Amino acid sequence: MSIAASRRSFMKLGGGTLAASMLPFLKHIPAHAASGDVAVAAMGQTINSLDLHRTGTNRPSYQIAVNCYDRLVSFGTKETPDGGLSYDYSKIEPELAESWETSEDGLTMTFKIKPEAVFQDGTPVTAEDVKWSFDRAVSAGGFPTVQMKAGGLVRPDQFEAADERTFVIKLDRASKLTLPDLAVPVPFILNSKLAREHVTDDDPWAMEFVHKNTIGSGAYKVIRWDPGQQLVYERNDAWIGGPLPGIQRLVLREVPSQATRRALIERGDIQMSFNIPNKDAKELDAEPNVKVFSTPIENSIYVVGVNHDFEPFQDPDVRKALAYAIPYEEIFKAAAYERGNPMWGGGPEIETADWPQKSPYYTDLDKAAEHLEKSSFAKGFEVPFSISLGQTDWMEPTALLIQENVGKLGIACTIDKIPSANWRTASLVEKRLPLHLEGFGGWLNYPCYYFFWAYKHGHLFNSSNYRNDEIETLVDETLHLPANHPDYAPKVKRMIEIAFEDLPRIPLWQPALNVATNGVAGYEYWFHRQLDARKLTKG
Repeated sequence: MSIAASRRSFMKLGGGTLAASMLPFLKHIPAHAASGDVAVAAMGQTINSLDLHRTGTNRPSYQIAVNCYDRLVSFGTKETPDGGLSYDYSKIEPELAESWETSEDGLTMTFKIKPEAVFQDGTPVTAEDVKWSFDRAVSAGGFPTVQMKAGGLVRPDQFEAADERTFVIKLDRASKLTLPDLAVPVPFILNSKLAREHVTDDDPWAMEFVHKNTIGSGAYKVIRWDPGQQLVYERNDAWIGGPLPGIQRLVLREVPSQATRRALIERGDIQMSFNIPNKDAKELDAEPNVKVFSTPIENSIYVVGVNHDFEPFQDPDVRKALAYAIPYEEIFKAAAYERGNPMWGGGPEIETADWPQKSPYYTDLDKAAEHLEKSSFAKGFEVPFSISLGQTDWMEPTALLIQENVGKLGIACTIDKIPSANWRTASLVEKRLPLHLEGFGGWLNYPCYYFFWAYKHGHLFNSSNYRNDEIETLVDETLHLPANHPDYAPKVKRMIEIAFEDLPRIPLWQPALNVATNGVAGYEYWFHRQLDARKLTKG
């Protein structure tokens, strides 16, 4: 069913009728007046596609794959210290598959599809749908294909629909990443019969159709999408991937103004404000009706990116001078509002393979001056310091504090504010920013996976154009190695040691994802940092 064809169903809120003039932002009725199990959430970013596989799909759009589609498996759930919920990386649970087996050599995985599983149009889910969806993911190119590759899923000939309910994966080598990689948003299952009706020679994977329509078997379907304004989820009562969601309809409003989002959640006009700034999170903690969840993002660090293609930063003493000049404590207070975990001031030796872990650097302008004096740029230099206008809440105060401190060494930074629409291209695709702020979180919670994305030459989140031959080898050796293998921890510790010595990325802090609720329960944090509505309940 297309969004246009299903808009009539959106009008039926608890048996009543909502005037069409109220649809764009629900301006005329506050969320608390909505009857039954309808909730309203707000976020500051824009969803630009309903298809995660499509080229150019942005991060906020990933939630569509989570809420509207199933994967074969999912991660479990655990409680967090603040009373909330979080995904549990240590537990893999069934979603679309009712069971699975792995051969003794780890090269063949066989999944049985739940017989009662149906797509939102009532069509049964078959193993052929799973194969077509996996073929699509490994063939789409870009981020989806690289993410599948991380789990050893690279070619359509690795996937087989043995019968209507049996799906088989054949691996080139056994990997600890394969099963958890099946639980990330990318390998979602589409209604291949419906998708094929919209295939053309120029669009063999029906990207344009799926861009505007949800055709999954997940907990929700999208019944209205006004890009830049709002998106409306409606519960799929035929979902069998887990307990039926407690929210029948969720209206997701795009509200760019942080001040407006804060006012809405304080008044109770919305039930959730997603991904709020650290300052608001700290201050909203004092509001009696608002519950704030601040969850440190696993396998994630905010860093200063030091581009090794820029001449001054090819000098190791310049990089160390910068690392010792950063006012870490001031930044953590002013930009993070002490949400998350500090990532500076660690010991001189790498004693564990834990990641993220504190770097050995700390604020010491004397040490910074000594290193700069030893370099080829003892008198300083000029450099643009790039930040994204879409992340000014943390980037701007961080950049200003660093600008002030490095200026004391003779390093003159000019703050370069890049529009958020151009940021990803400039920083991650073209990798042309000499000095910049960056944040990356690895979906699969292993240090080798983080290094695969952020330290291997040419990989997307290696915004520093960094290359170290030993790192290249160590990442390849550890990526698929079992974490309990005797060689794993020593090799990971060596990677971390090199990274802290070479400093393509200077760690600042491990950020937290902040979410405020007022009138809903059941919020669950996920590594993909997008809204999962499946456990939400009203009240």
